[in-house]
Amino acid sequence: MVATPLFRIHLSAAGVDNPTVRSHVEQAFALTVATALSAGAAFALTAATVASWLLVRRITAPVSRLVAAADDVAHGRYTFSATTSGSDEDFARLERAFADMAGRLDRTERIRAQMLADLAHELRTPVATLDAYLEGLEDAVLPADGSSWDVMRNQLDRLRRLASDMADLSAVDENALVLNLQEVDLSQVVSAAAAAAAPRFADEDIALSVRLSRLPVLPLDRQRIEQVLANLLENALRHTPAGGAVAITTSLADPEHVQISVQDTGDGIPADQLEAVFGRFHRLDPARRPDGSGLGLTIARSLVHAHGGALTAFSEGRGHGARLDLVLPVAPAEFP
Repeated sequence: MVATPLFRIHLSAAGVDNPTVRSHVEQAFALTVATALSAGAAFALTAATVASWLLVRRITAPVSRLVAAADDVAHGRYTFSATTSGSDEDFARLERAFADMAGRLDRTERIRAQMLADLAHELRTPVATLDAYLEGLEDAVLPADGSSWDVMRNQLDRLRRLASDMADLSAVDENALVLNLQEVDLSQVVSAAAAAAAPRFADEDIALSVRLSRLPVLPLDRQRIEQVLANLLENALRHTPAGGAVAITTSLADPEHVQISVQDTGDGIPADQLEAVFGRFHRLDPARRPDGSGLGLTIARSLVHAHGGALTAFSEGRGHGARLDLVLPVAPAEFP
């Protein structure tokens, strides 16, 4: 609309007054403009199409990867890794978060599978023992006396402990454990735990001693700490022979931490198993008759960690006894 009048003005200025020439020139100009506009529009449309395709691909590619990964996770395949090249930061964060989630699910699934296998193994012995004794009683092969009933009662107690320990461990694994934190005199808790365990130690001819230091009042879940101490004393009792000794001592490890140590003169722990003893269903001597759930130290460490503390094992090796150190912060972060 504007270009043609301007072109005519320039033709007049150039002295082109022949109507025929002016008509041909104007037609040529109009055709050139139309061609240029058409080419420009086609180029712009092509560029817009390509840009739109690239943008859509840039957006849909990571989404498609996440959809495929979600389908894999839904079918139990957790091998997803983030491939963030070419993605913007938002999608990169999303992929990293999804990869982290898939990794956690994979670890959880492996632990679950291993735990179920271990649980089946732990259940086999008491169930088989009960089955054998019941069959023996029915066939009058075994006498229905106090000895037979004691064996079956012990196996039922073992199953009961296993069920209770599994419930506690499940609560810890699912972050469903709620601590009832209160100001607690730790010395009183240690004394009470030792008093509760004393009769069993006496029955096994194992000396149990307690040496308490002056400690600050701590914010703790008393019931859970009592459970931890009971598990530690049970472990020491199980691995200390008659005539041995177990000592409980408390101390202020540093201004911010207190320590409870349970030292025994029992079997000892090989250096390569000092960490493994806290694993689920771990046994130092697989050939030894199991008399616990195999979860005591695992649960104890989990409960201590929930308080912001640490539980570690020390030993000079087989035959040299062992020491379990429970360290708790004076002011755990969980306490309001």
